[in-house]
Amino acid sequence: MYEFPFELDDFQKEACNYIDEGKSVVVCAPTGAGKTVIAEHAIHRALENGKRIFYTTPLKALSNQKYYDFGQKYGQENVGLLTGDTSINRSGQIVVMTTEVFRNMLYGTNFGAVADNLKDVKYVVLDEVHYMNDEQRGTVWEESIIYCPTNVQIIALSATVANADELTNWINTVHSKTELVDTDFRPVPLRFYYFDSSQPNKLLPLLTPSGQLNKKIKPEKHAWGKHGKNKQKSPVKDVIRNLANQDMLPAIYFTFSRKKCDEQMEKCASLGLVTPGEQAQIRQFVDEYIAENPHLYGNKHIEYLMQGVASHHAGLLPAWKNLVEKLFQKGLIKVVFATETLAAGINMPARSTVISSTSKRTDSGHRMLTASEFLQMSGRAGRRGMDEIGYVTIVGTPFQSPEEVAELVLSDANPLESRFSPSYSMVLNLLQRFSLEESKELILKSFGYYSAGSRMQPLLKQFEINEKERAERTFVCPHKISDEEFLKYDKMRHLYVQNRLTYKKICKQEQAKKRPLSDEVIAFRDSNRLLLEQLHSYPCDNCNRYKKHAKNLEVLARIDVRQAKLEKEMERQRDIYWNKFLAHRSVLMDFGYLTDDYPTSRGVTTSQIRSENELYIAEIIFSNVLDGLTPSQLAAVICAVTTEDLRIDIPYLPFSQTVRKTLNLIRNIRRKIEKVQNRYMVESPMYINPYFSSLIELWVEGAEWETITEQIDMGEGDIVRAFKRTVDVLRQFTTIDNVPESLVFTAREAIEKILREPVDVD
Repeated sequence: MYEFPFELDDFQKEACNYIDEGKSVVVCAPTGAGKTVIAEHAIHRALENGKRIFYTTPLKALSNQKYYDFGQKYGQENVGLLTGDTSINRSGQIVVMTTEVFRNMLYGTNFGAVADNLKDVKYVVLDEVHYMNDEQRGTVWEESIIYCPTNVQIIALSATVANADELTNWINTVHSKTELVDTDFRPVPLRFYYFDSSQPNKLLPLLTPSGQLNKKIKPEKHAWGKHGKNKQKSPVKDVIRNLANQDMLPAIYFTFSRKKCDEQMEKCASLGLVTPGEQAQIRQFVDEYIAENPHLYGNKHIEYLMQGVASHHAGLLPAWKNLVEKLFQKGLIKVVFATETLAAGINMPARSTVISSTSKRTDSGHRMLTASEFLQMSGRAGRRGMDEIGYVTIVGTPFQSPEEVAELVLSDANPLESRFSPSYSMVLNLLQRFSLEESKELILKSFGYYSAGSRMQPLLKQFEINEKERAERTFVCPHKISDEEFLKYDKMRHLYVQNRLTYKKICKQEQAKKRPLSDEVIAFRDSNRLLLEQLHSYPCDNCNRYKKHAKNLEVLARIDVRQAKLEKEMERQRDIYWNKFLAHRSVLMDFGYLTDDYPTSRGVTTSQIRSENELYIAEIIFSNVLDGLTPSQLAAVICAVTTEDLRIDIPYLPFSQTVRKTLNLIRNIRRKIEKVQNRYMVESPMYINPYFSSLIELWVEGAEWETITEQIDMGEGDIVRAFKRTVDVLRQFTTIDNVPESLVFTAREAIEKILREPVDVD
């Protein structure tokens, strides 16, 4: 084993030994436990043996950070970086990349042959593998594991999850011999506190030594003002003052709203958290940083940095967030007010974390944090080698009871759930390399299919309950009449009653008309009397348990209907992934992108696209609606089709007539695809949201950044992200097959004009 300059923890030694034995390994440990050491052991092994190692992360920011760290540690010449828009030293011994890039390499699209991509690669580190739970991007991790060659050792690093053994067994099944190292060991233990606004001058221990809720904690009351408005006072200053008084800073204060991050930062600026000496250090660092990043000059948040407070969220410029992270790492920022995205692996060690609420707003309303979300955030507390204890403070709100908070703190992590979902690109890539039957085998290798058993548990349980009810319903007929015979009798009885009513009705009508009964009516009456005699021959006719027998059969019939529905749902769940694959295949066949289960030239192009709906982007390219657009118009159109639906309702700013006409033509394309997608029950989003179209048009035409930000009341980070997403698709236009040359040139020019400060700064 590689000798580190410090003693390894037992779980780290165990994982390193498995790597030395040539096995893949899943390491499941709390945030901050030291999982990176295990990856570094594999890096040393690769460097020693002249092999290569890929280090994958879910976020570009994380990849950039690892690239910088590894470059410092192992020499810049040995380290490469591959993200959606960056390619540095791609043949290096250590290559850091986003997980999407790794998956794309395994498909062999845009990156050349798989054998060339993975030449001499001995290890691949899948950092933050619990991202498999991510609703939109979880599929990428499953694909990466399924398609990874078996001679490459997988080192999967995960935060605490409930079903790490299930994940390990699955990798064992689809890849190669894999061992699990699962630990709840935290090098810096956590202590939990509660802020109760009725006792503003102290933080109360949340739990007693025996693990019970502290009885001194009182639930928060609603403070209603005029017209029933909630007048709850923000406790943020009291919370931070308490942390400062008890030497529990620096802290990350998690808030689920960007606006509140900024507001809370402003409120705490007057607390005097930094010394004059620290202020001077901050000033010097900020001046030097802004000299390198002049677009940050005059940023309105600088005055707050000088007071040792900052906010960190997606609405801020990437370079600004980077500055905040650097100052925090140096211990000069005492409190960062952040949204939960900061919990995703960015290196910002803190002594304390504060969680402002245990519920958060989502697209479908408010909900409690999951145990895993809470663990991710609370786990940022406690700096290894610096703190003996990490502190977690939960702020009391009227929307949560102290009991609910204690329950959340004591909860185990949630299990990993598969988000595997076939896409057009996946279908085309698989059918380009495999037959339909082989593709099915690969789809059935997904973690989703493997863990379908646990997903179907509720259905199976209900099935058992229904069967039990059926067994308890067994009716013993005193006359030994079978259910079939009884149903025959019941049908005759029903027919007799109906016929008798019909006969009486006819008699009444004929009487009213003073007419005698016709021969047909008399024959009808006589046949019904014969039916009555038949009924009398059944023992059911005067059986006092007739109603009970009938009721029993009625309930059994209802159980049969329920069981049939359950069986259908279980069948659907079992084959859900393959059926989705076939549905996407059907859409592609209808559009002529597949013939005889092999991609046509248009299909090959679509297989190389990376977007939420690859068919949509391909149809836009092939429809020629982008021909003749200027770079600014092309950027505006692509920006509209890559911008997700926004939560907030903001009006569109006016953009050029040509862009408007092009988007109207694209609406027709969307309608055409929607029609076919609906036929096969495929759900794949297609956006036309020109929120940022006018901004990117102005930007490409050379407008200043201030001019752009003045146009719209939205975070600069949101604008940058929309522009970068546009660049990502435009860059694909320059690399995929069968794109008209004129469009390639226009896309290149647009990219060049978009990527200037601050958009090009990571």
